[in-house]
Amino acid sequence: MTHFSAGPLVTDLLIGYMALFSIINPFGVAFVFLSMTGGLTEMARTRIARRVGLYSFVVLIVSLFIGSQIMRFFGITVPALRIAGGLVVALSGWSMLTAPDDDGPASVAVPADATQMESKVFFPLTVPLTTGPGAIATAIALGANRTGELREIVASIAASLLIAVLVAATITVAYANASTFSRWVGREGTRVITRLSAFLLLCVGVQIILTGVSDALPALIAHGIWMGESHGGEPR
Repeated sequence: MTHFSAGPLVTDLLIGYMALFSIINPFGVAFVFLSMTGGLTEMARTRIARRVGLYSFVVLIVSLFIGSQIMRFFGITVPALRIAGGLVVALSGWSMLTAPDDDGPASVAVPADATQMESKVFFPLTVPLTTGPGAIATAIALGANRTGELREIVASIAASLLIAVLVAATITVAYANASTFSRWVGREGTRVITRLSAFLLLCVGVQIILTGVSDALPALIAHGIWMGESHGGEPR
């Protein structure tokens, strides 16, 4: 009779959760989320936060279980995912960094503003602001390691489900309480943290692009050398 041990489950859960938590940084990005939803009421912002958490759960589940198969089907490489996603993240950070400060009192959201924000829940609030290319690539890598005995595979699948639930719950809590965090640090502190978060978001996007380019360069160089040899006569 096969004895099931909780050791692999706990290990996979801790490693996966901490890896995705550090990349997503939900409590830091909560200030960016607050800046992008500044015209909404608390109730509307909480509703948006819950939807972002739900969509993040779906993105993580898809990435953890069938992400590598989807990328292979469309012929998308991880470097291409990083470069494209990094561009979107960098552009989002730049637009927020250069946006004018709103020194006036917080306005009450009107239905049109709420409706417009509802259309942005998946893009860009969920992808790429929350579950960006770094998180997706990490989830794909975590889900690609399901090898070994049956009990280890079952533990890995259970860990993946728990990881997605815990990360999505953390995102929801952080985003739903973004205004509370803002009150703790004050208006000036919120402005500083928002600008700093936008700058870090820009840096993260550039770093993702650089990582994707560095990963793609060896294959591109090798392909160029091969093409040069094939069209330049006899190989050396």
